[in-house]
Amino acid sequence: MSALHRKLLRDLVRLWPQALAIALVMAAGAATLILGVGTHASLRDTRTAYYERNRFADVFADLTRAPAVFADEIAHIPGVAAVEPRVSKLALLDLPGMVEPASAMMVSLPDWREQRLDLLHMVRGRKPTPGDDREVVVSEPFAKANRFEPGSTFSALINGRKRVLEIVGVALSPEFVYAMGPGDLMPDDRRFGIVWMSEKALAAAWDLTGAFSTVHIALMRDASEADVVQRLDGMLTRYGGLGAYGRKDQMSHAFLDAEMKQLEAMSRILPPIFLLVAAFLVNMTLTRLIALEREQIGLLKALGYSDLAVGAHYLEFVGAIAVIGSILGVGFGTWLGNGMARLYGDFYHFPFLVFRMEVSTWIIALAVTLTAAFGGAATAVAAVVKLPPAVAMQPPAPARYRHGLADRLYRLLAVRQTLVMVVRHIFHKPLRSLGSIFGIALSVSVLVGTLWVFGSTDLMIDVTFNRANRQDSSIGFARERSWSALSDVAALPGVLTVEPYRSIPVKIRNGTVERRVAISGKPRGGDLSRVLGRGFVPVTLPEEGIALSDMLARILRVEVGDLVEVELLERDRRRVEVPVTVIIEGYLGLDAYMDLAAANRMMREGALIDGVHVAYDEAKREAYFEKLKTTPVAGFVTLQRIALMKFRETLAENMYIMIAVYVSLGMIIAFGVVYNFARISLSEQGREMASLRVLGLSRGEVSGILLAELALLTLAAQPIGWLIGRGIAEAMVRAFESELYRVPIVVLPEVYAQASGVVILAALVSALVVRRRVDRLDLIEVLKTRE
Repeated sequence: MSALHRKLLRDLVRLWPQALAIALVMAAGAATLILGVGTHASLRDTRTAYYERNRFADVFADLTRAPAVFADEIAHIPGVAAVEPRVSKLALLDLPGMVEPASAMMVSLPDWREQRLDLLHMVRGRKPTPGDDREVVVSEPFAKANRFEPGSTFSALINGRKRVLEIVGVALSPEFVYAMGPGDLMPDDRRFGIVWMSEKALAAAWDLTGAFSTVHIALMRDASEADVVQRLDGMLTRYGGLGAYGRKDQMSHAFLDAEMKQLEAMSRILPPIFLLVAAFLVNMTLTRLIALEREQIGLLKALGYSDLAVGAHYLEFVGAIAVIGSILGVGFGTWLGNGMARLYGDFYHFPFLVFRMEVSTWIIALAVTLTAAFGGAATAVAAVVKLPPAVAMQPPAPARYRHGLADRLYRLLAVRQTLVMVVRHIFHKPLRSLGSIFGIALSVSVLVGTLWVFGSTDLMIDVTFNRANRQDSSIGFARERSWSALSDVAALPGVLTVEPYRSIPVKIRNGTVERRVAISGKPRGGDLSRVLGRGFVPVTLPEEGIALSDMLARILRVEVGDLVEVELLERDRRRVEVPVTVIIEGYLGLDAYMDLAAANRMMREGALIDGVHVAYDEAKREAYFEKLKTTPVAGFVTLQRIALMKFRETLAENMYIMIAVYVSLGMIIAFGVVYNFARISLSEQGREMASLRVLGLSRGEVSGILLAELALLTLAAQPIGWLIGRGIAEAMVRAFESELYRVPIVVLPEVYAQASGVVILAALVSALVVRRRVDRLDLIEVLKTRE
């Protein structure tokens, strides 16, 4: 081992606390990168493998009724590889031990042929006996939530007739990785499930014998999805087609895609912050180390070591810290990524999890960490290389202080001399002080850029559940009903108020841009389910025109007064032009609203409704639910309070884990920055502190000078950190935005207080650690202290 390598080991041992603090910050950056990249890759690979093994379809279409032989014609569309016709309908469930009604998507399984697409992954049990109208297979999340096993039974209201069904199997399907009931905002596995049944039995129950109501298509490798969708739409028009669509619009796939987009955004936004702080710490520590070792550097060069060898020695010092940080980051990031991937795997209901941290990801993390470290060391090492031996062996010129306006101001304000010393030291090296402030500010910003989510979530909940949708429940009919159905619902036990609605599937188009949405027809002056305009003020829908959510209006590039083309996906599939009359606030999905009477006129129909919003007496809720379970017209029921509870539960399950991770990383940054600054400040002011000790100042008074300097820098960093954190929050909002949901940016005052509190606590801990070194000094050490 060469002399320089022995010196390297000694430096690492001597400066291990500072080196470890820097390594931990680097580890945080590497771990965040691996967490985002690794979890994203795991979900991507799992989804790809699952889709391929179970033949997830590429194109989907719902229709009213088509003869079974028509599937052969669909198979002849150019680019179509496989066709899976089936019956798919919603049903109301009466589950044992549950007061509220539940819902299920009833899906047929072929009896006498092999299933071509969306194959079931059987978890346990078997498939139903062909033609049996009692045996069913249920989705695993639904079975787990209700503790169902093969042999369990429950009741279902299928096309107005109540039947007892027996579970013979439990399965998963790539079509329902994210299974969400109609009208729900989050999956509720207890109240909504997938039920597979014999095709013959289910078709007979819905008067669809020899016919199908849904068709799924797999495409050939080089097929054009747009061409197939267009051809399929044209063919299904006469059979009541509701518009074909590709994978990107399939609900389960779309939500999983949005989640992966968020993970990718997190891996782009947060790691650079950690690595920027690490680069700053490396620069600060190495600059001071070189200043303290000027004489040694001069001796090394005088003894024949080249500039390159001396510079490489300090780069090896930085590289060693970076490698340690990378190893810690890779280990922690891999462990955390594995846990996060399993959490997502359970939430999205994959039958297996493909988690493998590729070596390329580790190499990227190591390369990025080393780049940040060497980038931070560049200027300090350049100074070493340029330093002539004769100059290096001379002690640096002492600091020069002058009396000026500031000193007169200190005397005028009767400022204590120790505080004057602190302020002078801060302003004597403004760049280093500003760098420390910036480093601490970044730790504040990481916390602000994480904790803001709580305020935004509360606003989303308030707008969605308290201001817009204020009903207790919503009843969706199996098919359109006349206005008289409103009276039937009003007659149910405990019903206080009813409000009708209509949902019309359409394509809204402006030029070449179009989206597939459902227009919600609402009565004018409705008070249960309200439409909110700008500033969340309730608006009355005009007698003519359409109201669009701000996201949909942005996508279509329209404003109030512009015309949009509405293509009906029901009845005669007419195209009509409708003026945009209102732009509304909305965070979930792409919304479009019309006055109920205007919507029926657009359909050229009488007073028809698709469902009813209900407010009921809580004291009579059990009687209300009991009657609802036997109401033939009910297709599904949405319960606002349960939806809200599930929304909060799901957010808490995922959000608090992520918040805990990033709060921990923010504390690591704060500790690393403050600790390194304190150690450097202690070494720089050692002479002054020694002199003060000799002059009679106590240990507490001497260490108070150091702590006061840290306190001033930490406090100065807070507002800067708030501003940067606000910018991070805005960047995350833009990165998270999708057509499925948007997150409002709400940074409450308590977020700034919490972020600052965490950083100040971390700074206090690191300062107390450094103070112990001051307190352990004795007079002999003090008298030996040299510049």
